Amino acid sequence: MEHQPYIPGFKPADSGPLSRFLPALEEGVISAWLSHQPFGAAQGVTGNWLLDPFGFSPRLVLEAARSGYRVLVTANNPITRFLLETFANPPPESEFIAALADLGAVKKGEERLAGHLQSLYFTTCEKCNQQIQAQAFLWRKGEDTPYARIYECPHCGDSGERTSIEEDRERAKRIAATDGLHRSRAFERVISLKDEDRNYAEEAIQHYLPRPLYVLTTIINRLDSLTLSSERKRALMALILLACDAGNTLWAHPSERPRPKQLSTPNQFREHNVWIMLERGLSLWSESSSKVPFEAWPKKIPESGGICIYEGRLKDLAQEVKKEIPIAAVIGSVPRPNQAFWTLSALWAGWLFGKDAVEPYKVALRRRRYDWAWNATALHAIFEHLNGLLADGVPMFGLIPEPEPAFITSALTAAHTAGFKLESVALRTEHDAMQVIWKTAQKPKPEKADAVILQKAIHEYLSSRGEPASYLHIHTAGLIALEEANALKQPELEFDEALRKTQTLFSSALKDDERFVHYSTGENVETGMWGVGSETGLDTSETPQKAAGQASARSTRPADSNESLSDLTEISVVTYLQKNPNAIFLELEEDLYPRFPGLLTPSKGLIYAVLNSYAEKNGANWKLRDEDVASARREETKNIFTLLEKIGKRLNYQSSRDDKVLTWKDNGQTVKKFNVLASALLNRALEHADEQTVIVIPGGRAALAAYKQERDPSLKARLKKHKLVKYRLLRSLLEVPILTRETFEEQIASDPVEESKGQMMMF
Repeated sequence: MEHQPYIPGFKPADSGPLSRFLPALEEGVISAWLSHQPFGAAQGVTGNWLLDPFGFSPRLVLEAARSGYRVLVTANNPITRFLLETFANPPPESEFIAALADLGAVKKGEERLAGHLQSLYFTTCEKCNQQIQAQAFLWRKGEDTPYARIYECPHCGDSGERTSIEEDRERAKRIAATDGLHRSRAFERVISLKDEDRNYAEEAIQHYLPRPLYVLTTIINRLDSLTLSSERKRALMALILLACDAGNTLWAHPSERPRPKQLSTPNQFREHNVWIMLERGLSLWSESSSKVPFEAWPKKIPESGGICIYEGRLKDLAQEVKKEIPIAAVIGSVPRPNQAFWTLSALWAGWLFGKDAVEPYKVALRRRRYDWAWNATALHAIFEHLNGLLADGVPMFGLIPEPEPAFITSALTAAHTAGFKLESVALRTEHDAMQVIWKTAQKPKPEKADAVILQKAIHEYLSSRGEPASYLHIHTAGLIALEEANALKQPELEFDEALRKTQTLFSSALKDDERFVHYSTGENVETGMWGVGSETGLDTSETPQKAAGQASARSTRPADSNESLSDLTEISVVTYLQKNPNAIFLELEEDLYPRFPGLLTPSKGLIYAVLNSYAEKNGANWKLRDEDVASARREETKNIFTLLEKIGKRLNYQSSRDDKVLTWKDNGQTVKKFNVLASALLNRALEHADEQTVIVIPGGRAALAAYKQERDPSLKARLKKHKLVKYRLLRSLLEVPILTRETFEEQIASDPVEESKGQMMMF
């Protein structure tokens, strides 16, 4: 398999309407992939059709449409469909402002609705005793009053989390006393009283406290009675959708679950001020939307690009597409099970659009458990329909967000058994979307799975990496091998049994092969990291600049190298900065990732660790520090050798130098060896080190050396036999008035390499 390099993007989509439920994908990835396709708009070809069969990521579809493509999207979830429509065809900002003003001006008895709803969140400032709005109240699961409130006083500036007061608790109880009526109204907008699925809707609505449910039902009832233009009504519905999400109990406090998957109330959670969240929605929508041509199937969109949405399932569209639209490529974010979002989507659809909108999507109310076998079965059905409507050889670029072993197994097995051939997999970390390229093909003839296949693939991958890897990475390497051997699933097996057999095969393959080393405190094969028994590097010059010529060929073909991935990344980053002063991070990624394709993609954490060690940042630009320019470092290492000779002389040792290693001897016997580095290429330094070897590094490399040990347990274990000494310590030793052989040992142990601070542990 010819793995493609990971495509870097920018600005992960971690904000925006309903972002906690939507795939957190980097922007710029799909447009970059499309720009290199022979059918692409970048080659002057216009009017080509793309198909997104999942409809799971509005941002991805919008980006493809803005790149000059016509994108056909299937979406049976009414909420993601509404999101896509609003992103693509947003009302003007003035309409959002006017819509909220119109809503707030509606009378509730003798007062304006805005004032009435705001008063529900009144509390008293602890410092100045003024009555103010709380931004949120904090609750413990199962209790009937909040235990704390969060506010920012506009009068005295006091802010933060404060214990709730009696006034807060009494107000919560008064609102709860009328909860039955409002809960009944909320229920009736979703499903009829006689419907057999009513119990499921009632269970879902239990994840709303009385106060936010009262606010929402009051607002939604006014929505029906307001006389608004279609644009203004769409704007108001978009704001109310954000309020629907803000009002549920899935907001953990503190936020240990920022991306909920299950409809489960945390032990401690935040009750947002729904009116404040409506006001915040004004900027959230205006910052997230930009207009592109948008129509519902079967209306036409221009050849210059746009979005055509089909409100239904792919299987219902398949024959029509095959007859009328030649699909050039398939794109999409592969959906992972999310019971929370899918169930809430059914509720919100009823509240906003009425019972009819819920009817085709009611299955989301019924289902409480989505396991990986269910996921594989559902994905397989989609891939089957896709393969039936597409010509052989049509590419599919799929993004797998929040990848984990079971999810990847589910997706790759579903696609393979439906006849999609795996062309490439690129993986950075578990925090980044996996990038997969498939092509339509004939269904393969299944073969028997064999642990030897896995062992060979995993060993080859770990050897090419030159350092331990997470289970996610080796699992993916093994899945690729099983896919190439047509051994992911036997036809007589259901998906649940096939997935279990695959997992069992991985467990036995790893545990039964003595070449593999498990760096973990637990028995579960999915914990910790995995390596091979002997990870060695090649002996080359230690400075990244001088090593670049020798390592450049290896870094473009890391599978042929015994170097560690971290050392090769360090070499490549520094070499790029030598040739390209004032580089921005994205330019560096675009140069780096083709050198390390597929499963060898360096993490952002590693790249930043190297940059922080060697370079300084000015705005968005990175430039090598003056002291880390190659000529300056060469001069500095010469000075360190001179220092070591002087210190050795004071200790009555004879010094000799062989290239980058200085040796102290006493009566012809070797006492110490000093391997002087200008880098943090520790694996290289250890290549020929013995117990007498001391590794000497610049102080600026200390954090990078510590970071490498954090991400590589084998390196950390090997370094326990050696001391790491910084240049600055050796300089200070010459100033020590009394220096003996004994105090020298104490001194070099007095300045250990500090732990890496502020670095993300993204391997």
